[in-house]
Amino acid sequence: MYDFLDRPVTELDNDGRFLLWAMRGWAHSASKGNCPAQSLARAFAGYNAAAVLPDFHMAMALVSRRASERIMVAPMGCHRICEHEALLLALWRDVGIGRRENVRATLAHVVPCDTVAAVAQAMSRASAAMTIAGFGIALINPPA
Repeated sequence: MYDFLDRPVTELDNDGRFLLWAMRGWAHSASKGNCPAQSLARAFAGYNAAAVLPDFHMAMALVSRRASERIMVAPMGCHRICEHEALLLALWRDVGIGRRENVRATLAHVVPCDTVAAVAQAMSRASAAMTIAGFGIALINPPA
């Protein structure tokens, strides 16, 4: 998490920026009462990542609805990575590099224990789909 916290968005690699944009877009769409998956579908399809969206949506929905505290993301145009975004980026990176125990331990601090496995599974499936679509989710580089 601290690898990403309060760093400029421009220091993320392209895959990290897309993931951050997707998280922000999901949260902002949900906050307006719109269906986040429907709102993001065109962009995911444009990046040949339509197969990623169902599991990404499920992971974000579970975290959003079950988190012990409200997950806050910055506005779309914000140039810095905020606390919850840093946490989520670190989780996505850890999922991508196979740090399952770390992912589950971190998620246990974010969502109730009965939700950890479902979130981890959705993130894992989304990560695998991202890899197939050509996104280097396992290689999200923290800012230098």
